[in-house]
Parts: sequence; C-alpha cells; structure tokens
Amino acid sequence: MLYYHLGIFIPRAREMSAARGLGNGYAFGNDFYQVWLTSRESLRERRDPYSAEMTLEIQKGLFGRPLDPHLSTDPIDRRAFPYPAFTLLLFWPADEIPFPVVRIAVVALLAALTFASVLLWLRALDWQPGSMWLAVILLLVLYSYPVLEGLYAGQLGLLVAFLLAASILAMQRGRLLLAGILMALTTIKPQVTLLAIFYLVLWSFWDWRRGWHYCAGFFSTLLLLFATSLAAWPHWIQSWTHALTAYHHYTTPALVNEVLTSHLPPGVIEPATVILIAALMIVAVVIAWRSRSAASDSPEFWMTLSLLLAITAITLLPGQAVYDHVILLPGILVLARRWRELTSSRIQRMLLATAAALLLWPWLAALILIALRPLLTHEQFYSTPILSLPIRTAAVFPFIVLGLLALAMRGDSTAHQEAVLSSTS
Repeated sequence: MLYYHLGIFIPRAREMSAARGLGNGYAFGNDFYQVWLTSRESLRERRDPYSAEMTLEIQKGLFGRPLDPHLSTDPIDRRAFPYPAFTLLLFWPADEIPFPVVRIAVVALLAALTFASVLLWLRALDWQPGSMWLAVILLLVLYSYPVLEGLYAGQLGLLVAFLLAASILAMQRGRLLLAGILMALTTIKPQVTLLAIFYLVLWSFWDWRRGWHYCAGFFSTLLLLFATSLAAWPHWIQSWTHALTAYHHYTTPALVNEVLTSHLPPGVIEPATVILIAALMIVAVVIAWRSRSAASDSPEFWMTLSLLLAITAITLLPGQAVYDHVILLPGILVLARRWRELTSSRIQRMLLATAAALLLWPWLAALILIALRPLLTHEQFYSTPILSLPIRTAAVFPFIVLGLLALAMRGDSTAHQEAVLSSTS
C-alpha cells in the first residue's frame, strides 16, 4: 500500500498536475502549507488570513501560480484558508522554520500521533488484543489509505483524531477537566468533532455534579482560543464565516450526496441531500439524548460515540476528505471486539463479511495492481478504472460501518428490553 501510494498514485497525480501547469508548488505537505504560510504572513504583517490576497499567495505556493476559475483544468478547490484563526496561534512557532524542513517534522509528528491514537483508543476501550494482533492493527492503520493520504498532505485531521482519542481516554480515567481542554482543541476542525462534542456536553450536563469539570475545561479553553484570536484579528469570525460559506460552494459534497443522491435527476439531488442530512442530524440528536446518562465505560456510550462519528463522516465532512475517516477507528475497534455478537442474524453476518472485505480491499487491490503492472500497457495501467482500484471502496466504507453500528445498537437495546421484562416478570 505504501508503494502504491508513494510510488504509483502520487507520482501519477503529480505528472497530471504538471501537464496542467500546476506542478511547480508544494504537493507534499500541502495542507499544512496553508497554516504555515498564513501564520507567517498574518502574524508578521497583520494580514487578514481569509483575504483574497492571502488565498492567491497560498495558490502560488501550492501550484506555482494562481488558479484560474475560467480554466476547466484547474482544481475547483480554491485553497482558501479554512481553519479558525486560533489554529494560527497554536502553530505560530512553525513559521520560523523553512517549509521544506517543517513539513518533514510535521509529517513525522502526525505519524507518531496516529500510532499513539490507536493505543489510546485500545486503552480507553480496555482492550488488550495481544502483541501479534496489536502489531497487525497498528500496521493496518498506519498503512491505510486515509492515513497515508493525511500524512502526505500534512493534514491536521490526524492531530484532531489524536486529541479526540486522548480526550476520551482522559474521560475514562475520570480526568474530566483535561478531557474538556483536549476536546476544545479539536475545534481547529470543528466539523470533525461537532456531533461528538454535542453528545459529550449533553452527557456532562446530565451528570452535572461530575460533568461540570468537563464543561469548565471545554468552554474556558474555547473562550481563551476565541479571545486571543480576536485580539490579533478583531474581525476573524466574520471572515471565517464567509470563507466557510464559499468553501461549501466549491468543495466536494458530503458522501451522502456522492453515494446516495448523485444518481437522482438534477433538480432532485440538492433537496434530497438536504432532507437526508437533516434526517440523519435528527437521528444523531435523538441517539445522543437517549444515551445522555450512559456510563463513560459502558457499551451504550461507545456505540453512541461511534455512531455519531460515523454519521459525521457521511454528512458533515466533504466527500474528498478521506483522511478524516480516521474518526471511524473507534467504531471499527468496537465492532472488531464484538464481532462474535454480530453474527446472530443473517443480515448481520452479511454486513460483517462485506465490511471485512471492504476494509481489506485496499491492501489486496494494491498488491494485485503491483503484480499486474508488468502485464499491462502504460495506458491500461494508468487508466482511471485500473489505477484507482485500491481506493474504490473509500466512499462506501463509512456507510457499512454505520450500518453495523446501528444494528449492534439495536441488538443491545433489544437485549436490554428483554432483560428488563424478564426481571419484572
């Protein structure tokens, strides 16, 4: 998989970018470049990080020239700075280091944090799979397509995934103040943890005697981040809001649109997508409300958190943000730990087998692709249907995880109801 991504897929993508006149910029570490350059310019020169001029500077660094909206060959993504302004304050020391150096350090750090996040999730779940299976899990995660894509781009979503895991583990250990502080830091990408934050705040309000520590850590840290950012850029909230509005007009739609509604008639696609996303948001709120009193180490808590993260992956994240699918990891681990319980019905067995096949497909397809390379012509090998084989399942996989988690939660609810009825009778 590593050879496929760095030895085949990325060189081909770079070759195609160069053919369109976009190959003279920073491809490696491109996402962190936006943070590095914007921090450098806005903190030193007091420039608006969301201005059109800053966007042009980012485009020059990433592509070697500004993007032309009139050219169909130029990317739709304008690469405007998308993060809250306090992200720049958190990473301001990095702007003192040349980007070719800092991107290597950032990628190494993100790889280490991804490694650590796997261990944190396992510890939070109180699951010790054994040294051999632990090595397998670590290798599969680190050399999965979402993680490799995130590492190559220097994507801060991997940092958010680590902070989320650390926050949940702190909560499991009763350190609610620290858990709230860490969760507040995940808001550098608020769309990734929005539903999880909603649930955990609701959970802490329900058990206020203990939960106020979580709220104190979360809201005080968030207030500090916003206040310090407003001191540096008094109008950043308005500028960021406008940048987000523009971002949703040119970025890839959510996976709900790509997988479920994109084949509908043109006039129906947008309303159907909005209705479906709204319905899933209502489902998320209902699930969070029903589990508001669940103990933080209970199966109900873990199912709720995992379901909310899976719903996030298909509704709130852009379709191209495969690197953010690392938030599916706790749900995958929960399902892997309980796989024997998920084989009680034919539907569950079929879904579990499908999920296992889709999970393993990228590595298997990469191996097959490399083996077939000498047998195919250059045109055949680099054609889209062949070259994209290992990543064909990336868009569908979150839906399978969501389906399995929903069935598992339904099974838990049914079992609980039967236990209550038997005890009362």
